[in-house]
Amino acid sequence: MTKKLSELALLIPDSKIIGEDVSIGGIEHDSRKVEAKNLFVCMDGAHVDGHNFIPQAVSRGAVAILTTRKNFMPPENISALIVPDMLNALAVIVPYFYDYPSRAMRVIGITGTNGKTTTTYLLREIFKGAGLSVGLIGTIQILIGEETFPVRNTTPNVIDLQHLLAKMRDKKIQVVVMEVSSHALAENRVAGVEFDTAIFTNLTQDHLDFHGTMENYLRAKTKLFDMVSRHGRKQNKTAIVNVDDEAGKEILRHCRCKTITYGLKNPADLRADEVQCEMRNAQCVIKNKFLIPNSSFHIALNITGLFNVYNVLAAFGAATAENIRPDVIKRALENFKSVPGRFERIFSDAPFEVIVDYAHTPDGVKNVLETARQIVKGKIITVFGCGGDRDNSKRPIMGKLAAALSDIVIATSDNPRTEDPEKILDEIEIGIGDKIHERITDRRAAIFRAIELAQAGDFVLILGKGHETYQILKDKTIHFDDREVAKEAITEVNSNG
Repeated sequence: MTKKLSELALLIPDSKIIGEDVSIGGIEHDSRKVEAKNLFVCMDGAHVDGHNFIPQAVSRGAVAILTTRKNFMPPENISALIVPDMLNALAVIVPYFYDYPSRAMRVIGITGTNGKTTTTYLLREIFKGAGLSVGLIGTIQILIGEETFPVRNTTPNVIDLQHLLAKMRDKKIQVVVMEVSSHALAENRVAGVEFDTAIFTNLTQDHLDFHGTMENYLRAKTKLFDMVSRHGRKQNKTAIVNVDDEAGKEILRHCRCKTITYGLKNPADLRADEVQCEMRNAQCVIKNKFLIPNSSFHIALNITGLFNVYNVLAAFGAATAENIRPDVIKRALENFKSVPGRFERIFSDAPFEVIVDYAHTPDGVKNVLETARQIVKGKIITVFGCGGDRDNSKRPIMGKLAAALSDIVIATSDNPRTEDPEKILDEIEIGIGDKIHERITDRRAAIFRAIELAQAGDFVLILGKGHETYQILKDKTIHFDDREVAKEAITEVNSNG
């Protein structure tokens, strides 16, 4: 796959080529990944200037530089493409270079504050059950069939995403399910992707450090539904919308395609009735108005919690939109076991339950704690913290929720990043108020303390990091896995009698 530099320049008004019209064999923004005949993209980041890495890129075979610097002069025998705006240029150039790979596959995008990851995995199970080859792009990992790749962001930047979709196309993937973050929508990382089905899960407070206001946050989410509503090369475009969430009304206003609504409380196309949540499983009856005649399906799930019932409805709706048979959907949902770090049970011989969950927003914490409250017989012991360098207004809110819905609260560090962990805990404690609690800055010590306090019938909830296997401190990133630490703590407590 090659394109002439002049072909790319023609796509960008007011662009200019310096040097020869070379053939481009790839586009790369990381100098360490540059290969022969690549166009090296000089991104101006908050901490790193891509222009500083031009020598490394050239030494690895780059033949041209993409930049916004008007008076840029490339190294000898290297060409340059100068564009007015980098993000707008990439949004046009990169999908074109890879021949718009999303057009060759069905693409399902899931956006919302909570539930994106579980819904992608539910859909992957359904599509696999229907005999389709599936790609997955999300917070935990990237999957091309059964092949696994690591992730940096929930939604990759436009260069990495289009390269990934091209790889999936070349591997004959038939359907892609992907998490679409608000950051990705605001920064146009999904430019050039033709979505076929878009899901809205919910909207609650998160990422205000980036978006500033909830209105801006919602506005970013609506972009996915503008995209799925556009006329494209493929047919059968559908939006799946949670109408129990207040923001669902605004999402629907952006849908100019077929819609399937879902919920438990409000009138909807897909509804879940007779919901029962137990310690390790749940069941419900899904009523689907699209089936002729209207039919109901009893679903016995191996996951629990009302929040997961919503995720199941979202997946059911998207699979229905993609013409998967109801019996195939039901079988896949009932076979589904879990997602790493999402209400994940730590199996042991202990007489109490230990759950690790990624909940790191007020709504996520509330959902998990309310689920635990419905099914636990003993006390709820909650270990949680809040990330540094992120929206600090949610810290007292999360503290208040943890205090109200737990019997014992242990406030600790999450990923403090460059912030002082003690300052973060001070802000959490504003919300905890007079509730008796413990403050243990060291996360490992906090988890050990929670396990030490647990008695028969209790529920230990370790919230915030879920599947993550690291902790970001001020000057370093260390290996840290809540699940590993919990198992060590259980073993130690058991050995001590």
